[in-house]
Amino acid sequence: MRSTKFWILLIAAALVVCLAAAAAVMLGNTGSCVARVYQNGQLLRAVDLSQVEEGYTFTVSGPAGENLVQVEPGRIRVAAADCPDQVCVHQGWISTGIAPIVCLPNQLVIQIQSDSHNQQVDGVTG
Repeated sequence: MRSTKFWILLIAAALVVCLAAAAAVMLGNTGSCVARVYQNGQLLRAVDLSQVEEGYTFTVSGPAGENLVQVEPGRIRVAAADCPDQVCVHQGWISTGIAPIVCLPNQLVIQIQSDSHNQQVDGVTG
């Protein structure tokens, strides 16, 4: 039977390897990160979030009113909307391609795409 000291060293080594891998994934995303704004399936605007130096807003008009889109360095959100459910506003800021912002009443979708070699990994795909 192996000693307790061996198992402690083995667990510590595994922990160090896991932490190093997590740090490499989180710090390794230095490529471009482009937010694509679609309405009714058509691309309206592409914003390279890694190139944004100062925040700004723009408006997208749709069947249910307007969406005010706010852009800041590395992130984007729908700040205000005329739609009744406000799901797009409550989603808040996004900065990765894990989940898009969707406003069904205005047929608006905002997706983030990163460099193909720097894809983000979520907890499900692990």
